[in-house]
Amino acid sequence: MHHRRHRHRGFRPNLLGRRWYERERVVERLEEYQRDLEQELADVTDLLRRLQNDAGAQQATATV
Repeated sequence: MHHRRHRHRGFRPNLLGRRWYERERVVERLEEYQRDLEQELADVTDLLRRLQNDAGAQQATATV
């Protein structure tokens, strides 16, 4: 029995590719990304504040 291989020529977007670019899904991904960035910014701000407080406390003890 002979099996033929079907070759597709040219670009044929599949359904998953189309779904990935649907407006609602793009908005959903961007909103999630924004939340992640806001959380990361809060973490960086907290870390900076702690480092500045530690540096200030070390300077105060060094001058005493």
